[in-house]
Amino acid sequence: MKMVIRPARRLATPVVFVFLIVALLVTMLVAISFGSVSIPFLTIIQIVLNNTGIFHFFAYWDPVLAIILLQVRLPVVLGAALVGAALAVAGALFQGMLRNPLADPYLIGTSSGAALGATIAFVLPFDTVYGTFFSLTPVLAFIGALLTVLLVYALARSNQQTPVVMLLLAGVVVNALLTACQTLILNLWPSDNFGRILGLFNWLSGGIALVGWGPLGLVAVIVLLSLCGAMALGRVLDVFALGEEAAAHLGLPVELSKFLIVIVASLLTAAAVSISGLIGFVGLVTPHLMRLLLGPRHRILIPASALAGAIFMILADLLARSVLAPTVLPVGIFTALVGGPFFLFLLRNNKREYKW
Repeated sequence: MKMVIRPARRLATPVVFVFLIVALLVTMLVAISFGSVSIPFLTIIQIVLNNTGIFHFFAYWDPVLAIILLQVRLPVVLGAALVGAALAVAGALFQGMLRNPLADPYLIGTSSGAALGATIAFVLPFDTVYGTFFSLTPVLAFIGALLTVLLVYALARSNQQTPVVMLLLAGVVVNALLTACQTLILNLWPSDNFGRILGLFNWLSGGIALVGWGPLGLVAVIVLLSLCGAMALGRVLDVFALGEEAAAHLGLPVELSKFLIVIVASLLTAAAVSISGLIGFVGLVTPHLMRLLLGPRHRILIPASALAGAIFMILADLLARSVLAPTVLPVGIFTALVGGPFFLFLLRNNKREYKW
């Protein structure tokens, strides 16, 4: 299956990338500036540049602003950008490999594995590991997501091959089993733990949860390395658009390529989920929009999806923090409310341009 887009409707690639980069920078500035205490754009830039050690602007601002900026808002905004980029690129990888417009980062059980890991973390009598560097919830969510993907891949593999249909079916079955295990754990859990159950619900609904620069740095390393891996797989995904049989005739090691794509996409998803919970639609909507603007070439689609996904998540997080401020709503609410109708709008207005 492949998507055919009318060339006349595509925009010039440099124009789109310049727009995305500028939009990302502006969106970050707005998200950092907005809050219970407003921080002017110029002050944000000067504080950040001062902390590089290269520039030395006169500190005319309240020192509290620097603390709010550097310890609270900047890590959250950068975390949102990483999560959005990771989910968008993971969605592009799965859609390209499976040649399926409905593929998203959670297709083969990543979400259920992460949810089960987080549930186990919430029911345990303690919530920290490695001191205060990383709470137990993101650690078990990350491990659960990766182990689930490996289990699904192992179940789908037969005779040194991993058929796409088997991969999807195994993902559906494992997803159902892990969801049942999660429900069983919650039902066996003592009913007097309402506060922790509410915390688990909020985590499952999605939200950028960071306690400092350490976790952000670790997640950033995983995401950036995985993004490099995704870029290296761009031409492989272009060949997959011809079908697995045609790709094999062209000399592509199909099974190895599928394994690498699954691993890279799963690392991106697991890293994102570990600090954000389960956030939908970013990995589904963003690659579609970028395909409509730029075409199906993955060497262009992947970096464009990363930039657009980062913008989408930063805006969703900004809405979550501002609609009922000072209460912070789950980010997943806004990605669904915005992403769902927008995706339907794209389908309705471009349905004649899709050919499978």
